[in-house]
Amino acid sequence: MIRPLRISLFFTLLFLLAGCAGVTIEDYADSEPRLDVAEYFAGSTRAWGMVQDYSGEVQRRFTVDIQGSYEDDTLTLDESFVFSDGETDRRVWTFERIDEHSWVGTASDVEGQVEAHQYGHVFHMRYPLEIEIDGRMISFTMDDWMYLQSDGRLINRTAMRKFGFTLGEITLVFEKN
Repeated sequence: MIRPLRISLFFTLLFLLAGCAGVTIEDYADSEPRLDVAEYFAGSTRAWGMVQDYSGEVQRRFTVDIQGSYEDDTLTLDESFVFSDGETDRRVWTFERIDEHSWVGTASDVEGQVEAHQYGHVFHMRYPLEIEIDGRMISFTMDDWMYLQSDGRLINRTAMRKFGFTLGEITLVFEKN
């Protein structure tokens, strides 16, 4: 009687662990509509977003206007942020296309190069970013996922992680101007 119980527990545990494996960008390879970030961000784009803390409480809201250009396999995104409290910020991303699915990006406030990938309707990148919180600079790992919708809007979800724990999330909705 104990042996069938052990076997049952083993397969239950195996099933649960398999469910925790996580999604990879390649899982979206056949999804539609196809997203090419160079095509999407060429020209003017506007996004509306919010930052939530670990409990889900909205801490900040913002808009971002993006001017994008794509030339010779280089995508440049000039992002101008306006927060609901009046604060402004700017980030300029430069991405070099490596192949159909891969990019390498840099930004002035991001340490080192960022590997990014696009498959199907999804774009993903993970990068370190220092953010000022209560007068202190804290380094987070930003796990950034963008999903193109059939109406042309792009939804972006970013987990802000520290020591493997998600301490905040950023959500944006992009729309072409």
